[in-house]
Amino acid sequence: MDEKIGWFSTGRDKAARDLLRTVFTSLERGEIKAEVCFVFSNREPGEAAETDLFFELVRGYRIPLICLSSKGFKQSCGEGWRVKFEKEAMSRLEGFHPDLCVLAGYMLIVGAEMCRRYPMINLHPAAPGGPQGTWQEVIWKLMEEGADETGVMMHLVTPELDKGPPVTYCTFSLRSKPFDRYWDELKGHSIEEVKSQECENNSLFKLIRKHGLAREFPLIIATLKAFSEGRVRIEGGRVVDSSGKGIEVYNLSEEIDQKVREALAE
Repeated sequence: MDEKIGWFSTGRDKAARDLLRTVFTSLERGEIKAEVCFVFSNREPGEAAETDLFFELVRGYRIPLICLSSKGFKQSCGEGWRVKFEKEAMSRLEGFHPDLCVLAGYMLIVGAEMCRRYPMINLHPAAPGGPQGTWQEVIWKLMEEGADETGVMMHLVTPELDKGPPVTYCTFSLRSKPFDRYWDELKGHSIEEVKSQECENNSLFKLIRKHGLAREFPLIIATLKAFSEGRVRIEGGRVVDSSGKGIEVYNLSEEIDQKVREALAE
């Protein structure tokens, strides 16, 4: 029997649509032996034009769509709105029984009760043990530290933002070609100086982002494939292999590198 995937997304931009398209294409091809049993969004129709385009895509795929406005709850309930919002969300999702839930551009911190109810994973733009924060904050920290390596990981979702145990990851080097000449350009300049003068237009910043971004969708696809094939799963809040033995984290670097090498050819 195919795995059932629950999809959580605010649907706020083109990237949210592109990711759903990519996953749905893999499902149709049989690369991932699973089905998306629902899409949940914390926005409702009419709140944002980009999100409405996302909803249109979901309906086109005939995936059940559940919408609940977090903005509306915040305005009407005031303090404590988040707990009330999630209780209502879980009530609306009661008839669904996902084996795995993916946060795909879901712009809310998930509370403890929802984390306990569903096995949830999320993407973070750094390798296990790497910098925390947004992808921009991660890149600036890597540059500040003069890091030799970085990566992308999928991790278990916990109420503590970006601190859940890693599930899968891939890494890539930040040294040798094509990175070295851009590191050389940084010599003699502080990161704060680069931020103030170039901001995100800095060549090294953009190159790190390019290589990280190229791995995000492939890692999500490879992770879902690994779950659907039983190579990795979540049991009792921990990551286990096909035999039920606990594993620290599942390294997919080789598999991801094969997929992105051609796209990143210099």
